[in-house]
Amino acid sequence: MTIKKIAAIAGSLLALSTGMVQAQAVKIGIGAEPYPPFSSADAAGNWNGWEIDIMGAICEEAKLECKITPVAWDGLIAALNGNKIDVIMASLSITQERSKQIDFTQKYYSTPSVIVGDKSLTMDATPASLEGKILGVQMGSIHRSYALKHFKGVELKEYQTQDEANQDLVAGRIDATQADSLPMSDFVASSDGGCCEIKGEVAPDVEVFGPGIGAGVRKSQPELTEKLNAAIKAIRANGKYDEISKRYFDFDIYGG
Repeated sequence: MTIKKIAAIAGSLLALSTGMVQAQAVKIGIGAEPYPPFSSADAAGNWNGWEIDIMGAICEEAKLECKITPVAWDGLIAALNGNKIDVIMASLSITQERSKQIDFTQKYYSTPSVIVGDKSLTMDATPASLEGKILGVQMGSIHRSYALKHFKGVELKEYQTQDEANQDLVAGRIDATQADSLPMSDFVASSDGGCCEIKGEVAPDVEVFGPGIGAGVRKSQPELTEKLNAAIKAIRANGKYDEISKRYFDFDIYGG
């Protein structure tokens, strides 16, 4: 047998093996850090939350066997392009900058970004109100990008996770934090966040925030993107999306 034939057979076996792995499980990358009500792990390590349930519905509709794969949030895009995961479903906003690196499905939800601060502090979500204050933001987030662009007179303190920023806010080491409205609503309603309140929504910026939250897919897998898009559209049409959402929210999380 010639070397060329051996190489051809080996290549065919590799392609077959790769296809089998993909058929067996699509690795869905989520943030390893808890992000309620979207995703969090219980004491047994089982993940739950709105985004986890929506993910399950999308995978079922698309007839995909999916496997949850936790990854540090700021390493999700690198993990996707490094073939360690196949899809990102971790509240990742569809932005122009990220779209240079990966493809996105259509949005599957959209919520505003808010400023949260201590109840004793007088402030709102405007640059003038926050000037001279210390604002906590999560590394790699759209909230960090927004703050860098709009809050020029603010001292930014960056954190690996939003939970760390929240802890510093409670401890008084920062004056405010900027993050998504839903988890921050849960935070201020909790015993830990009783010190604080939502000061307001930041002004819209489509360039920073994009049209909403989508699932990230490698640019080399347009078929997978199409399959996920069809599944998102289907669960929106058949009522499954609303059925899941009503278990968590009393408003339309899909947004306008």
